[in-house]
Amino acid sequence: MPDSEPIFLLLPSILSLILFFILIKRKQRRYNLPPGNMGWPFLGETIGYLRPYSATSVGEFMHQHISRYGNIYKSNLFGEKTIVSADAGLNKFILQNEGRLFECSYPRSIGGILGKWSMLVLVGDMHRDMRIISLNFLSNSRLRTHLLREVEKHTLLVLNTWKEKCIFSAQDEAKKFTFNLMAKNIMSMDPGHPETEQLKKEYVTFMKGVVSAPLNLPGTAYRKALQSRSTILKFIEKKMEVRIRKMKEGKENSEEDDLLEWVLKHSNLSTEQILDLILSLLFAGHETSSVAITLAIYFLPGCPLAIQQLREEHLEVARAKNQSGETELNWDDYKKMEFTQCVINETLRLGNVVRFLHRKALKDIRYKGYDIPCGWKVLPVIAAVHLDPCLFDHPQLFNPWRWQQNNGSRGAGTATSSASSSNYFMPFGGGPRLCAGTELAKLEMAVFIHHLVLNYQWELADTDEAFAFPFVDFPKGLPIRVFKS
Repeated sequence: MPDSEPIFLLLPSILSLILFFILIKRKQRRYNLPPGNMGWPFLGETIGYLRPYSATSVGEFMHQHISRYGNIYKSNLFGEKTIVSADAGLNKFILQNEGRLFECSYPRSIGGILGKWSMLVLVGDMHRDMRIISLNFLSNSRLRTHLLREVEKHTLLVLNTWKEKCIFSAQDEAKKFTFNLMAKNIMSMDPGHPETEQLKKEYVTFMKGVVSAPLNLPGTAYRKALQSRSTILKFIEKKMEVRIRKMKEGKENSEEDDLLEWVLKHSNLSTEQILDLILSLLFAGHETSSVAITLAIYFLPGCPLAIQQLREEHLEVARAKNQSGETELNWDDYKKMEFTQCVINETLRLGNVVRFLHRKALKDIRYKGYDIPCGWKVLPVIAAVHLDPCLFDHPQLFNPWRWQQNNGSRGAGTATSSASSSNYFMPFGGGPRLCAGTELAKLEMAVFIHHLVLNYQWELADTDEAFAFPFVDFPKGLPIRVFKS
């Protein structure tokens, strides 16, 4: 008996341990998870998911997974258990329930490079406050007056440098346009000025790191980007110090009607918060708009009827301007660009500048019979919905006419977009985190297209196409040859 005493003493602990594992197993079994593959330990399927592919497709990885598991499947991505959604209804449900059932949850490396106060990674009240600041600065009244004038001015600054039969990178020109526009309206920096060019150079290095593997090792793009981030923030902080000193001395410059001025006067943000806000808006306002403009330049030569209809629409606007003796575009002119808006929508649908979003489930959720466990990452894949043949006829076809309300088919054939399909069109996200710069981005595209089709014809000078890395990019910069109209 004495030998068996230790066993009897340990018996309650052993039974408790067994009971604990039974309860854990029972808890795990109660989830009806979607089918899928968790891949390798830690890495999961991340490498396959991020493998570059044509931006006008969902990629081989997504295609295979959707074919095998359906539009909702489980995986292990970015080091976390993940539910991937190519389902239009679930994607909309996720975005509409931001802050209640789901929360923004980007990889830590993104926050490390954009900053912990970046609007992209913030959640809750702080994100709401930052977004309100952005919306106030990009208000409808400001768009109609100041920003429309600025967009046209910076468009012409770029286009007027184009020479007959010259070959250059359309992507670089689009980036030049959007960077100069944002730098001017965020910090009143003039195009071509040495400090503007130096900031642009640092920003290019910064962007290469944002889209690279997050390896903080000497010589890597990520390490160089962190160094450029530090340089950019010091530059912005010096600008802030000068502005604050001028405000105290009563020497404010009325021409400095920019975001920095507005934030210093109308917010209680700390220096660190202001720096991250400005950097994140420079990133968001420059990168996505320039890619969208480049995509339009890429798609349009493959659809001559669209270029013809665009040219007719913008010639009509130009004729009306000549008759009235006006030169600058106004808001009424912009609202007349109806087919242009169809081209913009189709460019964003087919090109998918924003391909997927990072979210996290805040509680256990059931959708279409599947469980999404609390704490799991959720990836709504916007591109998969925009390229879904069940929602958009011939989704690989660039067809602006699908967006016409009367479904006119001047060159569209049967490819039209129903009202229900357009409900799932979310190029700028949706819900409480809908991109604050949505209307500015559309305005930039419309004004750039207006002057482009009126003054130039162009052709692709080399084979190139948009790839998702996952950020959309043209490997060769989209070389084009231009001819004056």
